[in-house]
Amino acid sequence: MIAIIGAGKWGSALQDAFLQNQLCLITSPHTKNLPHFVSVDEALKCEYLVLALWAQGLVTWLKENFKDKGQKILLASKGIDTKSCKFLDELMAEYISKDRICVLSGPSFASEIMQKLPCALVVSGENQALCKEFASFFPSYIKTYVDDDVRGAEICGAYKNVLAIASGISDGLKLGNNARASLIARGLVEMQRFGSFFGASKRTFLGLSGAGDLFLTASSVLSRNYRAGLLLAGGKSKEEILNELKEVVEGIPTAFAIEQMANKYEIYAPIVSEVAQILRGKSVTQSLKDLLR
Repeated sequence: MIAIIGAGKWGSALQDAFLQNQLCLITSPHTKNLPHFVSVDEALKCEYLVLALWAQGLVTWLKENFKDKGQKILLASKGIDTKSCKFLDELMAEYISKDRICVLSGPSFASEIMQKLPCALVVSGENQALCKEFASFFPSYIKTYVDDDVRGAEICGAYKNVLAIASGISDGLKLGNNARASLIARGLVEMQRFGSFFGASKRTFLGLSGAGDLFLTASSVLSRNYRAGLLLAGGKSKEEILNELKEVVEGIPTAFAIEQMANKYEIYAPIVSEVAQILRGKSVTQSLKDLLR
């Protein structure tokens, strides 16, 4: 049986998708009026767990709730832990063996999955048989691929959120389509450069996990990260944006995590660096001038 951990928009959308083929439970720290909602202890009894938690809350949840009962894990969260600067699969691997961990990536707005509109996703993991098991749970309107580049999938899922903020800033400043396209293209190069340092495969960045998710997230108001960028361009502070959106904006903490890692390992990441500085209060117009130089 499958259980979703995390009953936000993404977790709820995944449950709705899985329910097309089989029973799927769901749980979260706060009770939600959702079908098959259960306690955390009940969910942990399932053989397959899909973690759709806020990335920055994963460590706390694992420490307070997780009990290893031989479960197989699909990480559906996207981000990098800001305190440890660790990837999410690394955090999970402190609790169970890597052959029981897979990562979900690819272009996927929760609202469109709830509408049962077609999309394609990637399940990545060292254990290809397990990847195929998780892939088989998805309904016919979600095309699934399997891959072994866990690190690439993790980096793409995290990095594209920061680039989406940058894209929103560009559009918020009304810099035009040319500027946005240039920014996204250079962002893809930057993301791949960062990923290559950590051993990710180049093919991942040109596929669904990389280019596919980046193009989606960096060009639509359905993306909360893109909307955060629009608000930054309008002069709003990080705190004002989070208060206004009333949603998790993973790209904000991820920008600081990637900046810290890029500085530590001397990886050239100018776009992420500027986004992080803007989030600290730097003028967006000055940031634009610095990028163009």
